[in-house]
Formats: sequence, C-alpha cells, structure tokens
Amino acid sequence: MKRVLLATAVSVHALAGAALAQEDDTARRLDTVLITSAPGPDRASDELVGNATALDRAELVADLSGSLGDTLDRQPGVASSFFGAGASRPILRGLGAERVLVLTNGIGVIDVSAASPDHQVTADGIDAEKIEILRGPATLAYGGQAIGGVVNVVDGLISETLPDEPISAELFGAYNSATDGLEGAGRVKYVTGPFVLAATASARDFSDYAIPAYSRSAALRAEDPLPASEESNDTQPNSFVETGTVAGGVSWIGETAFLGAAVRNQTAKYGLPTEVGPFIDMEQTRYDVRGGLHINNGFLTDVIGTASFADYTHTEFEEAGVPGTIFNSDGTEARLEADHEIGEIKGSFGIQYFDKSVEAIGDESFLTPTSSTGTGVFLYETREWDGGTSVEGGLRYDTVELDNVNAGKKTFDLFSSSIGIHHHYDSGWFTGLQLSYSERAPNESELFAFGPHFATNQFEVGSASLGKESGLNTEATLRWSGDTATIGLNAFVTKFSDFIYLTPSQIIENGAPVSEVDGISVFAFSQDDATFSGGELYGSYFIPSGWLSADWAFDGSIDFVKAELDSGGNVPLIPPVTVNAGATANWERLELGATATWAGDQNDQGAGELPTDSYTLFGVRSAYDLAGYGLGRDGTQLFLEIRNLTDEEARVSTSVLKDELPLPGRNIRAGIRLTF
Repeated sequence: MKRVLLATAVSVHALAGAALAQEDDTARRLDTVLITSAPGPDRASDELVGNATALDRAELVADLSGSLGDTLDRQPGVASSFFGAGASRPILRGLGAERVLVLTNGIGVIDVSAASPDHQVTADGIDAEKIEILRGPATLAYGGQAIGGVVNVVDGLISETLPDEPISAELFGAYNSATDGLEGAGRVKYVTGPFVLAATASARDFSDYAIPAYSRSAALRAEDPLPASEESNDTQPNSFVETGTVAGGVSWIGETAFLGAAVRNQTAKYGLPTEVGPFIDMEQTRYDVRGGLHINNGFLTDVIGTASFADYTHTEFEEAGVPGTIFNSDGTEARLEADHEIGEIKGSFGIQYFDKSVEAIGDESFLTPTSSTGTGVFLYETREWDGGTSVEGGLRYDTVELDNVNAGKKTFDLFSSSIGIHHHYDSGWFTGLQLSYSERAPNESELFAFGPHFATNQFEVGSASLGKESGLNTEATLRWSGDTATIGLNAFVTKFSDFIYLTPSQIIENGAPVSEVDGISVFAFSQDDATFSGGELYGSYFIPSGWLSADWAFDGSIDFVKAELDSGGNVPLIPPVTVNAGATANWERLELGATATWAGDQNDQGAGELPTDSYTLFGVRSAYDLAGYGLGRDGTQLFLEIRNLTDEEARVSTSVLKDELPLPGRNIRAGIRLTF
C-alpha cells in the first residue's frame, strides 16, 4: 500500500554485504532499494531520466560524518557547503541552500539552515533509516525550491506496513581520533497486534578536530599575512560539536490503511570555527502525522497525507558565553497526494501547503521578522508501452507570500513543468531525454537581509525588488545494467533567468558608498542570467569468487559542473571536477576496502573568491562480521577505518570559509554495529 519507487542504488557496501548471502552464485544481480520521494506510482529507477540513489542504514553508518552534507559528499553529483564539523548542507550539481530541498519523511525540515551556511540542517543521518537523493527533473513535484534536487531523510518512526519481525533493534557506536570524540545511536521497533512502536536516540561529542596544516590557506596567508603566533595549525580552533536526539512514533496498520504519529527532539551545540569563543546552541521539536488509504476503485489507487509542525530556536553565543543573536522559527507543512490510473496512464496529483515564520533578535539580527505562506498543486503522469518506450510529464503551480515586518508583503506566482521520453532495450541499455522548467521565489534572506553576519564575515544586503528566478533544464541519460555491472551517464544544461546570487557590493553610509562596514565586506544579493552545465558518469562491477577467493566490488564516479553568469564571470561556490573510486574484498566474515577521492583545482572562482587547490583523499576500511558467532543478526560487525589516510590538506571550494577552514586531517574511526 505504500507508494514507492523501486530504485537501483549501487555502492561498495551494498554489493559487498549482499555477496555474503550469495557466495555460490556465478552471477550477481544488482540490488534495488525503495525510494519514496519521487512522483508517481511504482516505477523502477531505470525509468527515471534523472539520477536517483539511496543510502541504507549500513551505508549511513559507514559514511557517517558530523553533518548531513559531509555524510553524502561522496555520492555522484553531491558536494558539501562545509562549515566545520557542526554545519553543512548538501550541494547538488552546484546548487545548494534554497535550491536543494532537504526533507524529513517527505516534508521540509522547517529550520533556518537555508538562511546561512553556519546554520545546521535539522535532518541527520546518525539515526536515519535511509537517505534518498533525487537529482534532475523528477523533483518537479516539490516545486522550484527543489530545482537542484531533493534529499529525503527517512527516520522510520512511522510504519506503513507491519515489519517482518515482532521486535528489531540496532545499536551503533564509534570513536573518532581526529576529534577525540564519540558518536552513537540506537533504534528499536516493536509490533503488538496492528500497532508498531518505534524509538530512536543518538548523540555525538566531538572536540576540536585535527588539521594537517595551517587553518588559513597559503593564498590567504600571502594576501593577508599574520604573525606566526596568530596562525592556527594542528587543531582547528572552536570546531567542536555536540548533538543529541530522542524520538518516538506509533503506527496503526490495517488491511487497507495506516495512520501514525511521531515526535522528535533534536539539540546541537557547535563552535563557529573562524572565531575563538562563539558557538551556536540549537533545539528543534518536530511533530509528524502521516496516514494512507488503499482505494483501488478503478481511478484512485492510493491516497497519502502527511502533516508536520516544528518549533525551532538557536542562540548564537559570543565570547564568554554571552547570548548575541537568537533565531526563532516555527512552521507547519502538509502534503496530500493521490495516485491514480486512467487506462494505461498512471500518475499522481496533490496539494501542498506551508506556513513558516523566521526572526532574528540581537546583535547580529540581519534578518527582520518574516512570515512565509505557500500553496502548491501538482500533477505528474506516465505512459508506458510494451516495446519499452515511456513518456512522462508534469505540471505544478504555486503561490508564495512573504510578509516582512518592515518591507511588507511580496507575492509570487510560480509555475513548473516537465516532459520526458525514454526507452528500454532488451540488451540492458536505457536512453532518455527530458526538458523541465521551474520558477523559484526569493527566500527571506535574499529579499530582506540587512546587517553583519560575523560567522561568514559578510555584511549581507537583500533586495525587496528581486523577482522570481526561473530555470530551463535539459537532461539526457544513457545507462547499461547487467548481472554483475552497471554504468550510467547523466548530462544536463540549465539556463537560468534572473539567477539570484551573493556578490561583493557597496552600501551608502554617511552619504558615501562603502564596501566595508566595521571591517566586514559588504555582499549583496543580485540577479543575472546564468548557465549551469555538467553531468555524472558512474559505474560498478562485481566479481564473485575472484582473486584470493574473495567477492570483489568496485565502484567509481566522475562529476563536473560549470556555472557562468551571462554578464561575465562565474557563479560563486561551485565544486570542481571530482572523481571517486572504491574497491571492497569480501570473504565469509571479513571485509576489506579502500576509497579514493580526487578534487581538481577550482580556478573558475566567483567574484571575491580565491582559487582552490586540488586534493586527493585516501581511505581504508575493514569490518568483521559477528553474526556468524551468534551475536546479533546480519549486519552486526566490528569496523575500523582510516579517513584521509595521508593527512592531506584539503579545502572545499563550495565553502564560504574554504580559505580559513580545511577539512579534518587523518581520522582513525573504530566502532561496532549491533543488530537484533
């Protein structure tokens, strides 16, 4: 009864883990996972023109970092806005913040993480069941805010079907040497009659992380020299992070319906690593209700409704623990979606609503109180023929109103649409082409910001005269899938009209234009046409009973983005060409693996940015299965890994603090995962 999309997700962990159960097979067919965030009724991922992937629980434990963006940044087409260990959002195909929609169970996170890169996103992988990533035109059902993509964090607190086991549980814990810190999480589900009870809890306690070199890059030290005594090295000052979550849910499962409710409380305290002393103390409480009905009356098949309410606050403390600025946000978001069939046409239609308020109070209140409301309606349809050809397309209309206490109301009418065609071949090949158009309203910061933001060292200036942003995307895909291998290529071009970006600027002070206020550079939101082009090439290969009698799994990807403003110059904060590769050897109980990431030079920097040097990161991982000794179920294992094996200095071109904030140095991570 659950509306899902079957999606092929290829990874070292999934391939290697499944090999244990299929040692005697001479051929290995690639696994599938369920993705809930794509529009329309059940379809396989090879029917999507865009690139869709998912990380299951085992992969999340293996890839886990301090924040969401860093956990996902080895996935094809994904980068991180890296703001230290405490805050980072995912960047998809060079687009982030307000253009990548981060969801929890299909509904927005309802926080202020899109307003600034130092604000932590309230969705996390540490206690998630899985994370889904949608890139490209399939995100139409979520409107213009998802033009870059959708990241959906599924916590599993509300069940839609009865679990196979009456009780299941997991415990996970790990130590990280780079932070001299601990992380851990627990999950449990219990079935009693038609009811499912679920609970999760998690925590991190990380100290300031070790770095391989100076905090400030060589380019910045040359441009702005400081005495040697003021240059930080070995440890990144004020980069600690502490997080904690506790959550619970209850679900009723009937023969043709389900209904569930959940509550989640999340806290975080983390340093702002470019300053000595200041830190953020955040808390969010979120309530979710979700229900569905299987109708199958010849037109409607399933109807699912979700509603969420969240109360969010964070305080930015100055030195000596003095409160400086308080950000408050609360909001409600609801979505009702109905799947249907009309002859050979299958699809979905629905309505979505949100109501959210944001205010900043105190020394750094660059954003005055603003409330936002919006309503959207959407329709998505598919038609398949027996010969392997399929056509799909959709429409969405939104109306969004932002009401600022000083500037008044701004209303935007937004339209999105897409059309695509693809074909399956018996040989395993797939080709597809899709065209989509999306419109996005400016957010609160882009319209109404005015004031210093010390965490990013910018005096931000919004403009209430900004118009809506639109993007025309063309995407093509070519894929092949066999029993033991897969390869795929997605290429895209997106032409933006009135693209909104932050750029160095001036304001009038005492009757004269100035580019700095109290030593902080002025940055203003501006609009220009822009063109984004790029793609992802990815593949995997599995060899059962290969060299050294191991089952071998290999994967790799290359992703690239070029983003230029039509008036000249480059869009800021764009990732470079990035190559990821991995290999895993799996015996009956022992797994050994290695990874490599190469990021090229980024010399196409935006205005006010310095170039970013290339880097190469290596990692190794070992895991030992304990289930064979009767301890826990499949997935119970001890693991030991080393990240950034060579202690390489690496800086992320998508971070506003890249020249003041390197990635962590060598990190030895050891832990255990127990499943029951």
